[in-house]
Amino acid sequence: MQPQRQESRNGRRNTEAKGNCRIPTAAGKGKDRKMGYKHLQFDKDSVFLVTGGAGFIGSNLCEAILDMGYQVRCLDDLSTGKQENVEMFLDRPGYTFIKGDIKDLEICRRACDGVDYVLNQAAWGSVPRSIEMPIFYEQNNIGGTLNMMEAARESGVKKFVYASSSSVYGDHPALPKKEGIEGEVLSPYALTKRTNEEYGKLYKKLYGLDTYGMRYFNVFGRRQNPDGMYAAVIPKFLKQLLHDEVPTINGDGRQSRDFTYIDNVIEANLKACLASSEAAGEAYNIGSGGREFLIDIYYYLCKALGKDIEPKFGPARKGDVRDSNADITKARTNLGYDPDYDFEAGIELAIDWYKENLK
Repeated sequence: MQPQRQESRNGRRNTEAKGNCRIPTAAGKGKDRKMGYKHLQFDKDSVFLVTGGAGFIGSNLCEAILDMGYQVRCLDDLSTGKQENVEMFLDRPGYTFIKGDIKDLEICRRACDGVDYVLNQAAWGSVPRSIEMPIFYEQNNIGGTLNMMEAARESGVKKFVYASSSSVYGDHPALPKKEGIEGEVLSPYALTKRTNEEYGKLYKKLYGLDTYGMRYFNVFGRRQNPDGMYAAVIPKFLKQLLHDEVPTINGDGRQSRDFTYIDNVIEANLKACLASSEAAGEAYNIGSGGREFLIDIYYYLCKALGKDIEPKFGPARKGDVRDSNADITKARTNLGYDPDYDFEAGIELAIDWYKENLK
């Protein structure tokens, strides 16, 4: 029996039953796009530093900023980022790559020198991996981010925007998730992100550094890594289905997520760079405001790819939040965040990209 779809924020959920599959219909398909981020303007000589710039989110930020005509400095140690996500930009004017580790304060200082805006994406993700490696996560995600804040403060950067996570909501059951209503964290990864947010508040209060925490809700899209035991679910399912493999769903499939297309995340980061100082020292939910059940996502992907493969079900993952859905009111009000892409529009683009690029 399939789980019943929940109502969306507009009071309805657009689905149509197709055999065993409940498929989100593209309610937003063909609608006019909002302004997004491409119209945003910075001083013509602006320099952006993207840490973790060889990763999924970081490389997309680098590409967007370069396409807008600004200079990008990418800092990455390539421990989880990909060399190919660097090489694709090396011949672009205004792109500079620094291979280095944010755990090294001197590297952070060198990277921040002469920079206007820092988009700090460098961190190790994955809740399960953090449970296996808590000390490393402390050193990398907390110590590294603190190094970056300190280097940014010393260099006098205008804005410091950093990646946080919806995992900070922990075991609090309320939906939608709203800033200021958090429960007990469920993993070392979540604790690192909550600690980053506390440092962000302090660096604004004590030193006047304008910091903005981006609480990402299950970001997906082009260049997200489908490989490995810690891979995100959408690219992993897509690759397995394209290769006629049987995916495993952890848990009963009734867990829900606010899946957020990558272009929404780019918009949020760049709008934070233009936000007021009064909005700094805060963390913001960055989602689409929707709620999708994992089992529905799986069957939607099956239908889109023309596959009839029933999944296996495995044990639920330790440390995972059961349900997630973002209230994005605060980001709308303080940052002007107005996401262009709902889940349906984003997943169509993601499917097209993976069909073309996955081997």
